[in-house]
Amino acid sequence: MANKCPLILVFTIFFNTIIFAQKSVDIDGRLQPLLTDFFAQCDKYGIAYNEKLFQLKTIDILNTLPLSENGSVLGKVVRNSDGEIESIVINWVATLDNEILKIVAFHEFAHHFLDYKHTCEDCNEIMAVQNRSYFDVARDWENQVEQLFITSPAYLSSRQTTSMVSIEYVN
Repeated sequence: MANKCPLILVFTIFFNTIIFAQKSVDIDGRLQPLLTDFFAQCDKYGIAYNEKLFQLKTIDILNTLPLSENGSVLGKVVRNSDGEIESIVINWVATLDNEILKIVAFHEFAHHFLDYKHTCEDCNEIMAVQNRSYFDVARDWENQVEQLFITSPAYLSSRQTTSMVSIEYVN
């Protein structure tokens, strides 16, 4: 029995290493700098993202999202059968303009990492369903990003759980 104990330990470590080594996310290199910028903002506002990152399979640019005169999908989150987000995908057409790509990427990242739903139909905000002018959002980028984060469900939730009230009784 004493000889089997080290062998069991070795197998346990081996299988745990395999299981944890498989936790990775396939990220399109064109989106990596934007994701890094997004995570820097998460750090600035104290929003955890690491656990949510590894819930994803891919963050990718695709040529299979709908594209037409009557309506295009510039990005979306893909959900599994349980309704959990498993991928973030961006339409290749968004890559034709860096400002549009940045807005679409932050929009889709915010769905997953900040727990956002859309804020409006068309209102020149990052989380709008659509924007008539992405360039208005781009010109107001710093303010847009600040508003995106400080009004996000993830930020507001973290503020409620970390704020404490101190009451001192004076005799």
